[in-house]
Amino acid sequence: MAGDNHFTITKADRDKRQYLHLLLIGDESESMIDKYIDHGDLYVGLVNCEPMAVCVALSHDAGTIEVKNLAVLPAFRRQGYGRRMLEHIERLYPSRLITLGTGETPSTLRFYKSCGYSYSHRIPDFFTDNYPGPIIEEGVVLRDMIYLKKGNRPLPFDMANQSAGSGLP
Repeated sequence: MAGDNHFTITKADRDKRQYLHLLLIGDESESMIDKYIDHGDLYVGLVNCEPMAVCVALSHDAGTIEVKNLAVLPAFRRQGYGRRMLEHIERLYPSRLITLGTGETPSTLRFYKSCGYSYSHRIPDFFTDNYPGPIIEEGVVLRDMIYLKKGNRPLPFDMANQSAGSGLP
C-alpha cells in the first residue's frame, strides 16, 4: 500500500527532461511531450527519494488546469500513487476546473471515474492524427481522445468547441 513507503511530491523547476523515462509512460511520443513540458508545471512523486511518478499540469486560463501527463512506474501501480498525484493537483488548484485527455482504455477510464472525473467531450481521431503509429492499450486501438473533467466550474465555451472542432466562430 502507498503508506508503506515514504512518499513525497515535489515540483521540478529545472531539468524536466531528466524525467522523460517517466513521462513516456504516460505519453508515448517525445514530440508530443515537447509541446507541453516547458509550459506546464511538472510534479514528481518520489518513494524513498526515488522518482516513480510524474504529473504535468498546464494552466489554460484563470479557471482551468489541464493534466497533460500522469504516469506511475509499473511496479508502483494500483497502490494509490496515481490518485495521490491527482489529489495534489486538485489541492493546488481548488477553485479551478481540472481537465485531462486520455484514450478509451477501460481500466484508465475506471481509474479516473473512481477519482471523481466525468466525461466532458471527445476529440475524434486525435491519436490516429497525432501519433506516428497505432497505440494499443489493453487490446484497444486508441483513436479518439476522451476528455474528462472534475470541479465546479463549467468548461469554457471556446475550449470545448475548439477541442471538438465544432466549426463555430
